[in-house]
Amino acid sequence: MSDLTAFIAGLPKAELHVHHVGSASPRIVAELAARHEGSSPVPADPELLTKYFEFRDFAHFIEIYLSVVDLIRDAEDVRLLTYEIGRELSRQRVRYAELTVTPYSSVRRGIPAPAFCEAIEDARTGARRDFGIDLAWCFDIPGEAGLASAEETLRIALDERPEGLISFGLGGPEIGVPRPQFKPYFDQARAAGLHSVPHAGETTGPETIWDAIRELGAERIGHGIAAAQDERLMAYLAEHQIPLEVCPTSNLRTRAVTDLAEHPIGKLVAAGVPVSVNSDDPPMFGTTLEQEYAVAARLLGLDSAGVADLARNAVRHSFRSADGKARLLAEIDSYAAGQG
Repeated sequence: MSDLTAFIAGLPKAELHVHHVGSASPRIVAELAARHEGSSPVPADPELLTKYFEFRDFAHFIEIYLSVVDLIRDAEDVRLLTYEIGRELSRQRVRYAELTVTPYSSVRRGIPAPAFCEAIEDARTGARRDFGIDLAWCFDIPGEAGLASAEETLRIALDERPEGLISFGLGGPEIGVPRPQFKPYFDQARAAGLHSVPHAGETTGPETIWDAIRELGAERIGHGIAAAQDERLMAYLAEHQIPLEVCPTSNLRTRAVTDLAEHPIGKLVAAGVPVSVNSDDPPMFGTTLEQEYAVAARLLGLDSAGVADLARNAVRHSFRSADGKARLLAEIDSYAAGQG
């Protein structure tokens, strides 16, 4: 193990862009697939899952992702999945994670919204107790499901309002799913005190990011790598300190970029755009948050001090309380000083 790899492994971290179902480890996906064997195309063998998670393009990724979503069929499945995500993240020294959760997908499959929210909250409490990790929720509109999903996601967010809920998002495919149509839902979510964190500029151009900012009041952008195509947009993001949640391996695996060497993270950072490094759907993409830090370090030419700054960026860009941020920043500082 190289010195930098060891440093990353021990570094306390925050994760800001990681999806609930997309974080299910092969072990958990295989266990869920075995429970529902015969009614799902998802293989119950962890080794076969590697082949199953080879994506032709972004549309194929969405298709496979939804097949895994279909394995989450009752509240106990939800609780187990969420608790185990806490376990997996804590093994990487993740102290705080904002998990993108799509309640609409589970509720439309028959899990009542109160039971869904109770399950994730039970798992949040258990993960804090057992693994020392704090989880928070971004309730996410699945854009491919249209405005009905936006209406229902907003209703669940406002009616149930689980304690860990801090933000409101928009995911799924961007092509054919214009951002402006979701403005009324984001307006109401923001009026209720939720932060705005839509995906934009992952598989489309800079205009999608402009729409997310102008129409949806985005405070952070999921992915946002297309900003590198627009000098004016990069300057705006830098001036207004609107961070991008960058997920390099995800962009490669969904063919948003054709080669990691061509990833625009370096151009974005050079332009002063605030970025954090995240894992998105790590088991599906054959990665971990630790590996994403190693990729970013290689692309940006960082040493251990630079990697520690990446970890600090994620904390500062998070929606954690001021006290929580201060504690985690102090832990990063202490770790980095001890490794120097």
